[in-house]
Amino acid sequence: MSFLNDGFSLIQDIDVRLTVELGRKNMRLRDVLALGESSVIELDRLTDDPLDIMVNGKLIARGEVVAQGNRFAIRVLELVGASGDASSERRAPPISATPIQNVEEAI
Repeated sequence: MSFLNDGFSLIQDIDVRLTVELGRKNMRLRDVLALGESSVIELDRLTDDPLDIMVNGKLIARGEVVAQGNRFAIRVLELVGASGDASSERRAPPISATPIQNVEEAI
């Protein structure tokens, strides 16, 4: 078991790309080219749906936007299991209801 812990410590400093997806929309190229500054694109999610949190394109969690002043952060609501489907989800530990005093500390 010690070997697994040592092996895990070797990869902890590897950089990965974390992305948060608000939603998706399939569009024709002509519609994309017609977009302007005041254009609005309707996404496939409702405002109260959780956002997808992905690492290197793989879904790992779902969360919600937290805003403090002019900064944004994401609060993790649930972690997704290895297969990435709803049946393998596990809940994240409860999150304190106290407001964030400094978003930079939360990020």
